[in-house]
Amino acid sequence: MVSAAEQMAANTSWSALGKATDLRNRILFTLGLLIVYRLGTFIPVPGIDAEALREFMEQAGQGIGGIASMFTGGALGRMGIFALGIMPYISASIIVQLLTSMVPALEQLKKEGEQGRKKINQYTRYGTVALALFQAYGLAVSLEAGDLVTDSGWYFRASCVITLVGGTMFLMWLGEQITARGIGNGISLIIFVGIIAEVPAALAQFLASGRSGAISPAVIIGIMVMVVAVIAFVVFMERALRKITIQYPRRQVGMKMTEAQNSNLPVKVNPAGVIPAIFASSLLLLPTTIATFSQAGQTGPIMSTILAYFGPGQPLYLLFFAAMIIFFAYFYTFNVSFKPEEVADNLKNQNGFVPGIRPGKKTAEYLEYVVTRVLVLGSGYLAAVCLLPEVIRGQLAVPFYFGGTSVLIVVSVTMDTIQQVQSHLLAHQYEGLIQKSQLRGKGKRAGKKRGGPARR
Repeated sequence: MVSAAEQMAANTSWSALGKATDLRNRILFTLGLLIVYRLGTFIPVPGIDAEALREFMEQAGQGIGGIASMFTGGALGRMGIFALGIMPYISASIIVQLLTSMVPALEQLKKEGEQGRKKINQYTRYGTVALALFQAYGLAVSLEAGDLVTDSGWYFRASCVITLVGGTMFLMWLGEQITARGIGNGISLIIFVGIIAEVPAALAQFLASGRSGAISPAVIIGIMVMVVAVIAFVVFMERALRKITIQYPRRQVGMKMTEAQNSNLPVKVNPAGVIPAIFASSLLLLPTTIATFSQAGQTGPIMSTILAYFGPGQPLYLLFFAAMIIFFAYFYTFNVSFKPEEVADNLKNQNGFVPGIRPGKKTAEYLEYVVTRVLVLGSGYLAAVCLLPEVIRGQLAVPFYFGGTSVLIVVSVTMDTIQQVQSHLLAHQYEGLIQKSQLRGKGKRAGKKRGGPARR
C-alpha cells in the first residue's frame, strides 16, 4: 500500500519548480557559489613558474592525474589557490567521526545534542587547519624541489602555505553556506562540480586518441558502453536495501488502544557510501603524488621500489586497493554509519523488536550478523567498480581517466540532490494544499454568517 506522501512525490511535476520561489532561490544561490569555486581554481598561487608548471604537467605521472586532481577540479594541475581542494576537511571529518566512535569523551559529547554537535564541528575545523598546513607545506617543498617556482625560499613557502590553507578554509565555508542556504550537501557538490568540470577535457583527449589511431573504434565504443553499464549498476546498488522486519506491540496512547504494527528497518547494501574508496585511493596514490612533484629522478631507492610495486596498474597495487576498500567498508560501517548496539537500544526504547529475536543484546547480535553478510556484497561491489577502470587503463592504455571513485561520487551526489529537490517540491505542494483548505474553511464560515439573518 503506497502512502499519501509517496503517491504525491510520484505525481510531483517539475513544472511546479517555477512556482516554488524558495526552491528557485536556493538553486540560484547554490549555482552562484559553485561558480565562485570554479573561478577560484584558475587563480594561481603566487611565485609559481607558469611555463615550467605547464611543461611539467604535460609530462606528469599518474599521481596528480588521479584522485587528487579529480577532487580539486583541476586546481592542483594549475596550482590554483584551491589546489588542496576540500579533501583536508573531508579527511578531518572522517577522522573525527572515527574518534567519536572510539573515544568515550567524544561519544558522550555527541549525545549532548546541538551543543555537542557544534563542539565536534569545531574540532573538525581545527583538524582541517592542521591537515591543510601539513599538506600545503609538503606541496610547497615539493614544488621547490621540482624547480617549478620563480624564487624559492621561506618567503615562497610561507606565501604558498597561507594561500593554500586560506583557500581550503574558504571552500569549507562555501560548502557550509550551500548546505544551510542552498540545495544539497555543499561539500559533496563542490567535489561533484570539480569532477564534472574535468570530464569534457578528458573526453576530448580520449576521442583525439581515437582519431589519431592510437585507440581503435571498437575500444572507444566498448568503453562508452561500459561507462553506461557501470553507472546503471552503481544506481541499482546504491538504491538496494535489505529490509529487516520490525514489530511494535499493542499499546495504549491516552484513552485509545493502538493496534500492533509492522515496520521495516532498511539496511543499505553499501552503508559506508563512497568513503572506503576515497580513503583507499588517497592512501595508495600518496607515494606516487609525492614522487611526481619531487621529480622521479631524485627519489631514493626506497621510494623507487615502492613506485615499482605499488604504482597504479601494478598487481600489488590492485590487490591492496581491493583489500583496503573492503577493510574500510566494514570498519566505517560498524563504527560510524551503522552501530548494531545503538540501533538495538533504540528499538528497545521504542518497544520494537525483530520477530523471533529477544530485544537488547540478541537483537544487536542479529543485526551485526545481517549487516556483516550484506557487506560482503556491498564491499565487493565497491571494489569491483573501483578496480575495473584501473584494469582497463592498464590493459588497453586508455588515456581517459574513468575512475570508479568519480562515478560513485557523481551518481551518489546526483541522486541525493534530486531527492532533496523533490522534497522541497513536495513541501511546496503541501503548503499549497494547506492554504487552499484554509481558504475554503474561511469561505464556508463566512457563508454561514451571511445566511444566518435570512433565516430569522
